[in-house]
Amino acid sequence: MASPLMLDSVWRDKQKFEEAEAYYQQVLAGTASKGAAGAKGGSVGASGDNSQVMKRVASREKENRDLKKVVEDMKALVQKLENRVTKLEGGSSAPSAQAPAPSKPAPAEDDDDDDDDIDLFGSDEDDGEADRLRKERLAAYEAKKAKKPALIAKSSLLLDVKPWDDETDMKKLEEEVRKITADGLLWGASKLVPVGYGIKKLQINCVIEDDKISTDFLEEEITGIEDYVQSMDIAAFNKI
Repeated sequence: MASPLMLDSVWRDKQKFEEAEAYYQQVLAGTASKGAAGAKGGSVGASGDNSQVMKRVASREKENRDLKKVVEDMKALVQKLENRVTKLEGGSSAPSAQAPAPSKPAPAEDDDDDDDDIDLFGSDEDDGEADRLRKERLAAYEAKKAKKPALIAKSSLLLDVKPWDDETDMKKLEEEVRKITADGLLWGASKLVPVGYGIKKLQINCVIEDDKISTDFLEEEITGIEDYVQSMDIAAFNKI
């Protein structure tokens, strides 16, 4: 019988039951406190509750620290914005202690002297000076305009010079044409262009100044070479 009794929980938790018995006796005697009954049995639960409370307290402290940091950051930002606004507005709104006092206006002099210095209508001398300056400027402008080179109108002509027949010496014909010289006339490139039946025409370019050389002058001079030239035509005429 002893062995089964040793295996019972009563004997394993002997101290717990003894404490419960002692509390029961104190209750009967009227000397036990109301919270003493669960002092031992609830120690595990109390420690668990304390740990939860500590966690909550630590969480609240962390939140308070975070909020305090946010408030500090906001205060620094507001201060920075205030400094910037003050700088943009040209400094502090408070008057400077070192600002110089406004100077008093100088006493006005006698009004009679000021009236004597004012000329309401001007004088003939001033009008003469202005007219002289205007004439000098006009003369300078005219002189500058006269020095500016005038634009020379020129034209580029392509001439077709036709010989009498296929036996005409075209080299000699070109030499005679180029012998025509005049102020404002400049001969250019040339070439021989076949016409037909073995006949070739001289196609020659020239540049003329319109005020000095006319097309009639060129036609008279070139057709005047009667031994080589039959006729002359203007193949192209362009203003330069």
